[in-house]
Amino acid sequence: MGFSRCTLVAFLVISVVFGIVNGDPLVPALCIFGDSVVDVGNNNNLHTLIKANFPPYGRDFITHKPTGRFCNGKLAIDFTADYLGFDSYPPAYLSQDARGRNILKGVNFASAASGYYDRTAQLYRAVTLTQQLAYYKDWQNKVVNLVGKDKANALFSGGIHLISAGSSDFIQNYYINPILNHVYSPDQFSDILLQSYSTLIQNLYTLGARRIGVTNLPPTGCLPAAITFFGFGSNQCVARLNRDAISFNKKLNATSQYLKTKLPELKLVVFDIYNPLLDMILKPTDNGFFESRKACCGTGIIETSFLCNARSIGTCSNATQYVFWDGFHPSQSANEKLAQSLLEQGFDLIS
Repeated sequence: MGFSRCTLVAFLVISVVFGIVNGDPLVPALCIFGDSVVDVGNNNNLHTLIKANFPPYGRDFITHKPTGRFCNGKLAIDFTADYLGFDSYPPAYLSQDARGRNILKGVNFASAASGYYDRTAQLYRAVTLTQQLAYYKDWQNKVVNLVGKDKANALFSGGIHLISAGSSDFIQNYYINPILNHVYSPDQFSDILLQSYSTLIQNLYTLGARRIGVTNLPPTGCLPAAITFFGFGSNQCVARLNRDAISFNKKLNATSQYLKTKLPELKLVVFDIYNPLLDMILKPTDNGFFESRKACCGTGIIETSFLCNARSIGTCSNATQYVFWDGFHPSQSANEKLAQSLLEQGFDLIS
């Protein structure tokens, strides 16, 4: 087992290097959908409080400037783009960068506070997944106009489509919405989310997407802000939140397996981020970190978005040894480790 994994990683590394040397990425395009874990700036110009386009966000990014990423530096999808051989990152679709031939290698539609449940995004004036899909259709039309229908269709089918959603639906809506959590049990709410997920996958398939990756839920009960809000004074992961995440992830696997049998040309991979992130949280020193309970920004127990700002008291000077950058989001160092895990799990999407 260990040998096969090492062989796989070596093959991927060689493939990436070969692709970079020849100037071509391993896949023609990378399109991103979802929430703040993968948003690279779509929320910047929206009338929403859920933004990250100000310091100290982005302080360790390539430009050392905030971009709208909810991180001190690169997101896991940025590292993924690096590993796949891209020389630039898919631009935020609502940004000025998503113009002309810049869009031919893919774009990013993700919006912080979005989720499978459209009302979650609507609560925070974010871009719903339904609207993200509409933007995707617009992008496809632009690509067809740029390169013609045949080349465009090859790009759509050969490109990788990544989805990260669900966390905001629970943390930023279900758990704090007395009406919602009174009407639905966590199990019932998961079913609602997975119906939306299933519809999204089928719609993408209808539009020509054939390579799709989706991340499962992280250990939501271990996010610093979640412990603060829902831990009732405890300094430990909130067990019930993690149980809900595990239950959702099992259903996500089953739903994805069904979709693969229903859509025979579909390559669909469920990326497990729950276990790699949990391992970093529970065994930080084994993974090169020293702090996994508190985040780097501010006090590290609650700050995110506008609460994580240049005047936040207590922000660490070096985020590399922190698993979390803010109360909800991993640091660049943690994102790099997550991306390495995603690369190993996603072999089927690039083979």
